Amino acid sequence: MIPFLALDKINYQYSTELKEAVGRVIDSGWYLRGSETEKFEERFASYIGTDYCVGVANGLDALTLTLKAWMEMGKIEAGDEVLVPANTYIASILAISSAGLKPVLVEPDWFTFNITADAVTQSITPRVRVILMVHLYGRLADFDDIVSFANAHGLLILEDSAQAHGATRGKARAGSIGDAAAFSFYPGKNLGALGDAGCVTTNDEELRDVIAALGNYGSYKKYEHVYKGVNSRLDEIQAAMLSVKLKYLDEELRRRREIAKLYCERIRNRELLLPLKKSEMQGSLTFHAFHLFVVRCKNRSEFIHFLEENDIAPLIHYPIAPHKQAAYEEFNFDNYPVTEKMHREVVSLPISPVMSDSDVDHIIDVCNQYRSNN
Repeated sequence: MIPFLALDKINYQYSTELKEAVGRVIDSGWYLRGSETEKFEERFASYIGTDYCVGVANGLDALTLTLKAWMEMGKIEAGDEVLVPANTYIASILAISSAGLKPVLVEPDWFTFNITADAVTQSITPRVRVILMVHLYGRLADFDDIVSFANAHGLLILEDSAQAHGATRGKARAGSIGDAAAFSFYPGKNLGALGDAGCVTTNDEELRDVIAALGNYGSYKKYEHVYKGVNSRLDEIQAAMLSVKLKYLDEELRRRREIAKLYCERIRNRELLLPLKKSEMQGSLTFHAFHLFVVRCKNRSEFIHFLEENDIAPLIHYPIAPHKQAAYEEFNFDNYPVTEKMHREVVSLPISPVMSDSDVDHIIDVCNQYRSNN
């Protein structure tokens, strides 16, 4: 069986360096808010192209703390609205609710999975203060017009870059486009820790400082608490391991893009809708980090069964749209037809930097062999 993602193989490549990094932290006797976190924050900010990076406990906290920091800074207030894609992972929406703000769901573009400036324009209300721009599955949102619209209307942009580490267009890299960006380093991400971890990147020094304080019980100075904060800190061991893996991120992305290109060029089954157009294949693929390679199939359950019968393990990202979740029953009867159709049809094929050429060939052959019975 070709696994969806072989994390053991990915991390085994760097096991000597990872073990040395853990040993260095153990021997230091310093496990939180130390030199390893500072070094990773500096290195990741440099990689993304921002002035600052602040480590937090996970990607959800990165989103939530950014919104709460803007509230503390007086840029937004409780009850303000945030535009967010209707088809995103639920964490994007949970962050808005947790911060005391109101999510306004926006239908995505059918082909790219991301929101567009036209959709933003159609969804704007007088209470909208923030656009939460998600680079879903690793593909950069078409950000130029969205940024122009935000600037013209005095709106903040928060990038959800949890799946887009290394996605680049021109000189702009995911995490450097908006006023701030949230990253997850969940183990399965393109840059994954060996546990939970996250960060926020920004060019705003005040925002960096407020987020750091909010994640440290609302404190800048020990036992003095300015805000009603939480405990959300990037620990030294995860920071040290992330510094190791960051060195190899671009090479891993190169392999992901190589596999994605092969999929798009050689999967010719018209029952599957691929995530890239032919015109996109002719240029650079750096705009996509290919955290996931997502195809669409009308008879999804049948297709998944066919893959599994042929020793391929796919996954679904995501089977239930956020507005259909019990947690958001207030949205359960709202109508988002594009989003709902996506969630009925999407299937993620295995893609990872440790996949062999024979694995890739097998997946392509099986996809081409599939024929619907309906």
